[in-house]
Amino acid sequence: MAIQYETELYSPVKTFFEQRGFDIKAEVKHCDLVGIKADQTDPLIVEMKKTFNLSLLLQGLQRLKISPLVYLAVERNRSKRGAVNQRWSELTTLCRQLGLGLLTVTFYKTKAPLIDVLCEPAAISGTVRSRPVARKSGIRRQRLLKEFDERSGDYNTGGSTGRELMTAYREKAIRVAAALRSSGESSPAALARQTGVGSAAAILQKNYYGWFERISRGKYMLTVKGVEALTEHALMMQDQGLTAVETDTWTDYDPLNTFNVNSTESEVWGQEDLVQVAEVTERYLLNPTKN
Repeated sequence: MAIQYETELYSPVKTFFEQRGFDIKAEVKHCDLVGIKADQTDPLIVEMKKTFNLSLLLQGLQRLKISPLVYLAVERNRSKRGAVNQRWSELTTLCRQLGLGLLTVTFYKTKAPLIDVLCEPAAISGTVRSRPVARKSGIRRQRLLKEFDERSGDYNTGGSTGRELMTAYREKAIRVAAALRSSGESSPAALARQTGVGSAAAILQKNYYGWFERISRGKYMLTVKGVEALTEHALMMQDQGLTAVETDTWTDYDPLNTFNVNSTESEVWGQEDLVQVAEVTERYLLNPTKN
C-alpha cells in the first residue's frame, strides 16, 4: 500500500524509536525527527522521504556533522518493480559505507506498518571510528539540544512542509499571550513572573507574530491575532494547563464585554463610564497594527 505524503512515515518511525527508549520530537532545527535517550550523549536524527534519492542522502551527510546517530527512513513499496528504491542491497551498502543508518517502512491495508532496519549508523555498528565534531557543528548541536529541551511536547509532524511549526519560541509566546488574555493588560516583568518565561520582555517588544500591542509605557495587551492564535493552539494550552480560551469569533465583538468588571466595580464606574473607556481602547483591539 503506497503512501501519499512523507508525513505518513512519522508516526510509525516515532513509535519504533520510542520503543527503543527515545524521547521523540519532530521538526527540530530542520531535522525531521530528533530523539534523546537518557543513557546517550548523542542525539538521534532521522531524515525521511517517500523514496530514496540524492536529496535524502545529502541531508543525512549534513546531519552527521551534528550527531553520529543518523538514520534515513523511506517507504518500502513492494508494488514499484524496478524502481531505484527496490535496490535495497546496494542502497544498504552505500549507507553503511557513509556511516548512515537505513530503515524502511512497509504499509499495509489491514495491519500496522512494518519497519525493517537494513543497517545501523556506524556509531552503533562500530564499523567506522567516530570523528571529532567541528566547532561550527558543535554549536549547531548545542542549538539542536537546546531547542529540544525547551519544547514541552511533540506538537509537530515530521516531514511537514509549508506549515507553521510549534517551536520553543512559539510556546513561550503562547504562554505570554495566555497570561495577557487572562489579565487584560500587564507589564513584561509581571508576565515573566506569572509565566516563568524569562524572555517575556523580548517576546513582547519584538512581537514577531503580531500578537501583542504596546498600549503605554511598560504595558501590553493582546491583539485580535493573539486571541486567534490561542484558539488555534488550544491543544498545546490544554497540555500545559493554561487558561482555556473562548472560541467566540471577533465578528461579534462588543467593547463592553472585553472588560472583566465585577459587580462592585460596575456600580462605581457606571454604564456611561464603561462606554467611554471602551471607545478609547477599541482601536487597540480591532486595529492592532495602528498606533
